[in-house]
Amino acid sequence: MSADTTDDLPVVVIGAGPVGLAAAAHLLERGLEPLVLEAGPTPGAAVRAWGHVRLFSPWEYDVDAAAARLLAAEGWTAPDPDALPTGAELVEGYLAPLAATAALAPRIRTGVRVTAVSRAGVDKTRTVGREGRPYLVRTVVDGRVEDLPARAVVDASGTWGQRNPLGTAGLPAVGEPEAAPWLTGPLPDVLGADRARFAGKHTLVIGMGHSAANTLLALVALRETVPGTEISWAIRGRSPARLYGGGDDDGLPARGLLGSRLEEAVQAGAVTLHREVAVTALTPSAGGRLRVTGTARDGAALALDVDAVAAATGFRPDLAMLREVRLDLDPALEAPVRLAPLIDPNSHSCGTVPPHGHRELAHPDEGLYLVGMKSYGRAPTFLLATGYEQVRSVAAALAGDTAGADQVQLHLPSTGVCSTDLGAREDAETSAASCATPVGFSTGREHGWSAEHDDEVAVAGA
Repeated sequence: MSADTTDDLPVVVIGAGPVGLAAAAHLLERGLEPLVLEAGPTPGAAVRAWGHVRLFSPWEYDVDAAAARLLAAEGWTAPDPDALPTGAELVEGYLAPLAATAALAPRIRTGVRVTAVSRAGVDKTRTVGREGRPYLVRTVVDGRVEDLPARAVVDASGTWGQRNPLGTAGLPAVGEPEAAPWLTGPLPDVLGADRARFAGKHTLVIGMGHSAANTLLALVALRETVPGTEISWAIRGRSPARLYGGGDDDGLPARGLLGSRLEEAVQAGAVTLHREVAVTALTPSAGGRLRVTGTARDGAALALDVDAVAAATGFRPDLAMLREVRLDLDPALEAPVRLAPLIDPNSHSCGTVPPHGHRELAHPDEGLYLVGMKSYGRAPTFLLATGYEQVRSVAAALAGDTAGADQVQLHLPSTGVCSTDLGAREDAETSAASCATPVGFSTGREHGWSAEHDDEVAVAGA
């Protein structure tokens, strides 16, 4: 297929989550034809997986402008901008109606898994004649392989399902694959569908992001009604101060409340906190339990026998399907190289990330963009509002409106709970606890167990 025929092809959008559907809405407004491919059975499938969780950002920041215009044309009534939706409410009140609009419904295919993206007729090594070729998107539906041509590809597939391992150095702990029956996802429904798994049992929560906080608080609530419910919490860092956050000073009050409630639970003894933990092995133990071994503060041996491990260790992008396209990724964050310094969690919080668009998201293969959570790679600073501005800019660029694409703007709340100025508080807490003088300035980032890619889905009270 020659380059002069690509204008007749759709822009393939991978993923029908909030950012993928927003991308489709913006592409339509620009006169481009989107084709949205969703691996799950319904649009918003990943959000449905944590439907019991309440977001800490209100509806004001959860709805994309172009998507809202599509919905309004069909009589949709916008939710109260100050209300905090659950994941289920986000789907039922916004994503499902958006996917069902007359404009988007025929352009969304569910149950379609993308396994590879390449350029038609050439592999990754071919340079001559590469530019202008359409993309080839390989899909699998019910075991059947189909290759779809595309003029451009917008990968909004996110990172859900790509959990970081529990071991050190970014690698699985010994025995981690075999321990799968004891491991839960980052946001189990502790007080609902998964209650029996935790009631009256010992759960270890590993991680120091908002997913961990939600699970811990749900376990605390369960402990108040079910005797014998035991809660342990392991973090790799020296102090949980970053997660405790800004309290009343947080621009998103629900997020500030999340941190302060968790701090109270630890101080009250409802949660046993283990600091500076390095998990080395997971081994089945007596009574059908799992033994978690490793080291903790000052190298002391750690050995816990638990009934379940809530692995809230964050996510990483699945880049395997993009192996045959030319990407320009930061070697540390696995984010687009021009975006990486703008989102680096060592110097940025989710509220200090500057506006960015198509230029920061571009790769050597033109017309290929990673957007949304996936664009942030391993950085935990993503917010939905950021993703919406990304796809607005990308759609404008694909439509040839470079000036419009370059006019990137971002309106975010102040973000005390994820701000990097909490390092001094962490150092003070660590010094008081260990009688040691900390060296340098700590941002509180967990190296390996970072704050999950769920800054936007962390909640008021799970």
